[in-house]
Amino acid sequence: MSGQLVRFEVEDGIGVITVDNPPVNALSPGVPEGILESVAKGNKDPNVKAMVLMGAGRSFIAGADIRQFGKGAKRLGIGERPVDVLEKSEKPIVAAIHGFALGGGLETAMACNYRIAKKATKVGLPEVLIGLLPGGCGTQRLPRLVGPKIALDMIVTGRHVPAEEAKGYGVLDALIDDKADLRAEAIKFAKSIADKKPMPIVSKMTTKFDEYKNDPGMFDKMRKSIEKKAKGQPAPFACIDAVEAAVTLPYDQGIVRERELFAPLENSDASKGLRYAFFAERQAGRLPDLPEGTKQKKIEKGAVIGAGTMGGGIAMSFADFGVPVKILDSTQEALDRGMKRVKDNYAVAVKRGSITQAQMDERLKLIEPVLAYEDIGQADVVIEAVFEELGVKQEVFRKLDAVMKPGALLLSNTSTIDVDKIGADVKRKKDVAGAHFFSPANVMRLLEVVEGTESAPETIAAAMQLGKQIGKVSAWAGNTDGFVANRSRGPFTAEASILLEDGALPEQVDKVLVDFGYPMGPFAVGDLAGLDIGWAVRKRKAAEDPTFRKNPIADRLCEMGRFGQKTGAGWYRYEKGDRTPHPDPIVAQTIKEVTSSLGIKQRSFTEDEILRRLLFASVNEACKILEEKKARRASDVDIMWLYGFGFPRYRGGLMFWADTIGSKDIYEQIVRWHNELGPRWRPSALLKEVASKGGKLSEIVMMG
Repeated sequence: MSGQLVRFEVEDGIGVITVDNPPVNALSPGVPEGILESVAKGNKDPNVKAMVLMGAGRSFIAGADIRQFGKGAKRLGIGERPVDVLEKSEKPIVAAIHGFALGGGLETAMACNYRIAKKATKVGLPEVLIGLLPGGCGTQRLPRLVGPKIALDMIVTGRHVPAEEAKGYGVLDALIDDKADLRAEAIKFAKSIADKKPMPIVSKMTTKFDEYKNDPGMFDKMRKSIEKKAKGQPAPFACIDAVEAAVTLPYDQGIVRERELFAPLENSDASKGLRYAFFAERQAGRLPDLPEGTKQKKIEKGAVIGAGTMGGGIAMSFADFGVPVKILDSTQEALDRGMKRVKDNYAVAVKRGSITQAQMDERLKLIEPVLAYEDIGQADVVIEAVFEELGVKQEVFRKLDAVMKPGALLLSNTSTIDVDKIGADVKRKKDVAGAHFFSPANVMRLLEVVEGTESAPETIAAAMQLGKQIGKVSAWAGNTDGFVANRSRGPFTAEASILLEDGALPEQVDKVLVDFGYPMGPFAVGDLAGLDIGWAVRKRKAAEDPTFRKNPIADRLCEMGRFGQKTGAGWYRYEKGDRTPHPDPIVAQTIKEVTSSLGIKQRSFTEDEILRRLLFASVNEACKILEEKKARRASDVDIMWLYGFGFPRYRGGLMFWADTIGSKDIYEQIVRWHNELGPRWRPSALLKEVASKGGKLSEIVMMG
């Protein structure tokens, strides 16, 4: 039956339909057909009184096969799909759910008459996250089950809803214990409802539409609430339109409207970018050249050196995912300050409703402050998060080398310093690697795993797995100045400053990037972080390296005491108690004075030129990094930009976006700027090679 992707068996008068399409029972070609064959078989068999639909392995049906979208694959028409046919069954069907029922999986379950699930199950319609809407009647059935308000929330956010919450909404009819035999319990449930008449049919339910009658403006309110966040993305608005159709049109017309809204989304630029990002994220976690037979180190206990903002955030990342962690600092005072900051961060999360007080208490129990290195010796991994200075880090690693148990991972949360130099005095160099968390570490999801010259494959594999274990997106980087993320970002940051020298204004540069899809521009972000931080770094680097390029405009603002929001003025001015950035004539005048003193001739810029100057600079640098094999895949660079720098996800990532311009056009423009603006625009040899072949930058893979 459909290549045995779907099995049909009869047990005690109940027909059991089992989808068996590893790893997650996606609705790949053959699965929908197999479900339809099974339903027909059950209805024809006089010995079958009811049916159960379930998934084999670790999940019910996780959703559609995303790889099929945008390829013009033939799809079953309205009336022919399992979601259309299941509820027309002559005999009742129970969806027995475990693991995940997402997208097409939940749509399939809602087409059944009843739904039961294990308590650890999660359900949802996350299609919006790949630039689509639920196209299998999900926008029409969910509002009938839960009401339009909850349906809007679930569909527009795409969130995964825990089983108990879903039962409270009305998505599920019953919950069973996680240790129970799902098949046996589902058969028992099916027998209990086999003779109940009439059978519940979701498409005929309308009682929860009273919500709309009492609040007809709910859809416009939702559109307005997402207007800023969803800018440039058609899918969230199409989702709202589809749910509105559910409550304003008859069901048969609603499913037609749903398909009409779905069609243009499938090949939209936003959906292509989001689908690319989906697969790039999964690819980033794979180490393609990992030697066969590499042992996987198990991480059950962690330790962090340094109770500052970064160290505390890393400790929270462990605790948030149930991993006990010790946090060490040199003084009790520093530990107390660090733990207070951790508690305050959790308290804010409780106040916002992100976690409960009980969850906060549980997580705090997992974080143990200690003062002696001997107290962390039995940890499976230790992450150094002290001041970004080589000598300080080397001293920490010498101490770790003396106390940590054999095989423990010795990781440095450095953002720029050579990992080999950090571990230079360590005897067990195979256990040393970089683990670059992004700030704030408990919020930002990127973990850049940096491989040193002598890092063992087991160490890198374990560090990558650690990221996954604590909810991060891990991506590999070679040991180069700034690694992959910061090195590729560097030219973007430098070009933003140079643009000001050449005649642009901070508000003009920020507007270009906000219009592009960033939540904030770089100058507003600088004010938020504090301009004094970068100023201190620049002064230190200038003292170490006479050739270091200064930032004269930013330095002048800092000399004036303009450090950003904390002082009420930076690149912008701020009203008391208000974080809204306001363009400041003083900044414009300062820029003119500085550039005039340096003899720089200014000019005006178009928005397109600003965008290209910023992003092409980093595309070129990313190609140089790949050329040096310090990054393996262009898609890994994209993941770092998405999760490390807030690059708009619907644009796919830096290199995917570059392909919308074309490698040839980018190379030719960089050559022109190289001739006009000097050595910083030297084109990458790899970029030249890809451009000469008309290739795609996002498909670059450099192994070995």
